[in-house]
Amino acid sequence: MPHPTTPLCEMRYHPRMTLASSNTRVGALNHIGLAVVSIEESLQQFYDLLDSPQAAHILVNEEHGVRGAFIEQGETHVELLQPLRADSVIGRFLERHGEGIHHMAFTVDDVEVKARELEALGIPIITGPREGFSGRIAFADPSKTHGALIEFVTPYLR
Repeated sequence: MPHPTTPLCEMRYHPRMTLASSNTRVGALNHIGLAVVSIEESLQQFYDLLDSPQAAHILVNEEHGVRGAFIEQGETHVELLQPLRADSVIGRFLERHGEGIHHMAFTVDDVEVKARELEALGIPIITGPREGFSGRIAFADPSKTHGALIEFVTPYLR
């Protein structure tokens, strides 16, 4: 029985809903954050997997109970996050989900302004704005972003 001829997909225009006063440009994907059990083991695996230069610095944030390291990969980075304590955000994530993608981060010009804009759109900020490993950061509530944990980051100057 022949199949009817139909397009593979249907394209529809969805008008963009924004704040009229939005001044904060969202840029490229800055990094993907991965929760890992061991930064040292994960670094070696990602160096091999991505054929990446072995040049990551391990950073520590005692207040938030996490160690972090960035692997540069082209225009973006892979952020490895290892808990220092089981009761930290990353420790709880590993307990519930195991190792894997924790968040994705997008660059913004001004994270403070972006956080206010998101709140005005009804998207709560669950963490931040605050200092992070790579800059000033804020996380949007994943219940309002289709289950994805989205971080917005205004990077430190390099």
